[in-house]
Amino acid sequence: MDISIGFKDSERELIAQMYWQAFGPKLGPVLGPENKGIAFIRDVLDPTHALCARTSTGTLLGVAGFKTYESALVDGTLGDMARHFGWFGAAWRATVLSLLERDIENERFLMDGIFVHAQARGRGVGTLLLDAIAERAREKGYAEVRLDVIDSNVRARSLYERRGFVAQPADHIGLLRHIFGFKSATPMTLAI
Repeated sequence: MDISIGFKDSERELIAQMYWQAFGPKLGPVLGPENKGIAFIRDVLDPTHALCARTSTGTLLGVAGFKTYESALVDGTLGDMARHFGWFGAAWRATVLSLLERDIENERFLMDGIFVHAQARGRGVGTLLLDAIAERAREKGYAEVRLDVIDSNVRARSLYERRGFVAQPADHIGLLRHIFGFKSATPMTLAI
């Protein structure tokens, strides 16, 4: 497997679909309907904030996104959202999504989503992407990587713990649990 930064425009649709498959269950109530959500994600993906795992023949297996002050893997503006949902739809969606927003900080490199193609799961792709995120953080001069995992994603949390991430106190989302379908997100950090 090869890990590289960025992706081709021809891979946008596949990456948006993979993203939706991974995060649609929690984001669907806000970014739905599915076809509009996938189209929005496809249009705002930033290849400069994506580490991609591929086979030696170039088949995309998985993506790990990260977030900086400059951008994020999925980094749209209100105007981008309005193109897909109209101004009213964009306004309420942006407001609700902002309640889940995580602060960027200078001390830790922020991983912003990891997802693996369904046919590639269980083959070590996630582990390689986590290692690549840690390496990218080192290259940028960070001492730690931070990510958040929701309470219902036990499989992902187990992977993160096996890779050395340490759980911090969970952030409960209160009444938003009725919209997003999870009760809390646990920040996890990895010293590198």
